[in-house]
Amino acid sequence: MTRIKRGYIAHRRRKKMRLFVSSFRGAHSRLTRTISQQIIRALASAHQDRDRKKRDFRSLWITRINAAIRENGVSYSYSKFIHNLYSKQLLLNRKILAQISIFNRNYLDRISNEIFQ
Repeated sequence: MTRIKRGYIAHRRRKKMRLFVSSFRGAHSRLTRTISQQIIRALASAHQDRDRKKRDFRSLWITRINAAIRENGVSYSYSKFIHNLYSKQLLLNRKILAQISIFNRNYLDRISNEIFQ
């Protein structure tokens, strides 16, 4: 019997997988089974880290706002500031407040004075 060559579809698929893991070390970049396992792990970790990044940025914004509020020697804290912000129905999210606290500290003082009157 003559030899029958396989199609190129599987080769293309494996080549595409190898391009994804080309920077990995050892068998993780050479063997097809371990490549597929490492791809699954890498994509799962990337998904978790995107969620983690959102949490980290929110905590960073909260820290910046709290530091800017307490810098003036005022007796209230971040939680009271946010509570009064919502009770006065001022729609400023934490990201915007953190940017204001970095670049325009005077505006944050005006906002806090407006809230606590």
